[in-house]
Amino acid sequence: MKLLVRNIARNTTEASIRSLFESHGKVQSCKLIIDKETGGSKGFGFVEMPKQGEARAAIKVLNGLELDGSKIRVKKAEEKQTKPVPAKDKSVWPR
Repeated sequence: MKLLVRNIARNTTEASIRSLFESHGKVQSCKLIIDKETGGSKGFGFVEMPKQGEARAAIKVLNGLELDGSKIRVKKAEEKQTKPVPAKDKSVWPR
């Protein structure tokens, strides 16, 4: 299950997030989102845990936990939706 972790302190590392979640089960991947211009954390990231039960337990325990001075928010990540490309209206002729 893919989890969204928000409100991460800018000084929190990917390793500390991984370690925090590993205390609740196996972590398949952990990724902090980094700003390309500044090279610093954008304050959110994703953690993937293969077992749903462990992921749900992590959400329950870690959501609202204070980490490095910030209360993190943890929830199930929603699937990224792609925007549909609008079809060109062929019934309107250019004038």
